[in-house]
Amino acid sequence: MAEIEIKHVSKIFDVEGEPFKALDDINLEIEHGDIYGIIGMSGAGKSTLVRCLNFLEVPTEGEVLVGGRDMASLSDFELRKQRQDMAMIFQHFNLLMQKSVIENVCFPLYIQGAKKKEARERAMELLDVVGLKEKALAYPSQLSGGQKQRVAIARALACGPKILLCDEATSALDPQTTASILALLKDINTKLGITIVIITHQMAVIREICRNVAILNHGQLVEHGKVEGIFNHPKSAAARELILGDISEKWNGSSRTQDLVHEAKKLRIVFSENSSFEPVIANMILQFGVAVNILRADTKNVGGIAKGEMILGLPEGDELQKQIEDYMVEKGLEIEEVTGDV
Repeated sequence: MAEIEIKHVSKIFDVEGEPFKALDDINLEIEHGDIYGIIGMSGAGKSTLVRCLNFLEVPTEGEVLVGGRDMASLSDFELRKQRQDMAMIFQHFNLLMQKSVIENVCFPLYIQGAKKKEARERAMELLDVVGLKEKALAYPSQLSGGQKQRVAIARALACGPKILLCDEATSALDPQTTASILALLKDINTKLGITIVIITHQMAVIREICRNVAILNHGQLVEHGKVEGIFNHPKSAAARELILGDISEKWNGSSRTQDLVHEAKKLRIVFSENSSFEPVIANMILQFGVAVNILRADTKNVGGIAKGEMILGLPEGDELQKQIEDYMVEKGLEIEEVTGDV
């Protein structure tokens, strides 16, 4: 049985007297122990969905089942108990600035009625887990962004949750710090068996840590499945846009990918472990005697495996293009046409 089941969930808000559908008939299952990513661009409905998981937002329609229990059927007391199993960390940490690091971690334990000695012992254990034991008596203002997020993770783990919800938890961090936080989350998932749900707009985060991913676009679930499968063969326009484009550049109004896809026929190719040892492109140019334009080349980490990808501009001629495509498939490359709008 799935740890989290989302069945036909929709959420409608009233915006200045008009209905706005933030989520539209979402269906997902998240297995116990998974690291599951939910990704989309701004306004896709990601944060609304994660807040529906712990009923901070009550769905307008549909069901959310956690551990087989329908969240809508729970009393207020039962819902509070259920939320103790579903900790949450946020982009801006939400630490108590007037409290020390150890007191921040103790705070949810105090709410549960733990004695001070027991709470502080548990807090020190968790600060050791996140690598901040020596900062126990420091205050949040004395910490870096990455250290603040580590404190927030320790605090989230204090009550022994079964599920950790991460809402844009690395968006405010630099790439190096992001990598360290993702490594920490992966380690926590492995050692503690906690199910982790990652909400993000960064495809790099999904590739680095998640096993499965759901892609939202304008409140709709447009694609979901194994990260590697979607990276190799994106089926939806939203998935292709997230994979091919740099999201931050798109928000700033400039996108290499958007410029590329309006030109002549192009292919995105992904190198498998086997094909990466052979100079496939060089051999192809020699075999067909034509130039191929390499418009983009990159290497990405997908689930701990390095994946090479390129976008090639093919020479004109339908028959020649078909021969080149057949050759690349024969050599074990994953290919996908990116001509036209993504």
